[in-house]
Amino acid sequence: MSREREQAFTRVWRDNATRVLAYALRHVDRDVAQDIVADTFLVAWRRFADLPAEPLPWLLVVARKTIANHRRSDDRRARLRAEVERLRHLAEPAPAADLAAVERAEVLAALARLTPREREALLLVAWDGLEPADAARVAGCGRAAFHVRLFRARRKLADRHVPEGRPITEIVEGTS
Repeated sequence: MSREREQAFTRVWRDNATRVLAYALRHVDRDVAQDIVADTFLVAWRRFADLPAEPLPWLLVVARKTIANHRRSDDRRARLRAEVERLRHLAEPAPAADLAAVERAEVLAALARLTPREREALLLVAWDGLEPADAARVAGCGRAAFHVRLFRARRKLADRHVPEGRPITEIVEGTS
């Protein structure tokens, strides 16, 4: 990275960040607007050679596209939440299945106590059936880091039992 490029980028940031933020605030809330500005300038950094002499219009186009991507992501998340809720409602146990409902609640509670990374590691292997090497790629980490996450998740669940006395790891990992 050249010192000149860094100084030029700093000038572009200093001269345009406030205006890009103002643009983003007209379209999204403050927290998201900050992310839009960061993502816009990340693109500008990566494509610095493509910046025109007057970069503001170019930056606003990037911001507009970033906002559109953000909205599409929000829409996908909302649809996914609705689908999960629909499936949860369909998967509700029958009133006569008290033990299954208690077991399910215990498993869900135990999973909720894991960190998000530990939960993801366990579910990628136990429920999605991935080998740890493949699951590590999906999780976006190295094999060693993934194995640590998986080990911690299993260790946290090992001493928890459902009413029948079966370890939760047995239920989560599908062994009987």
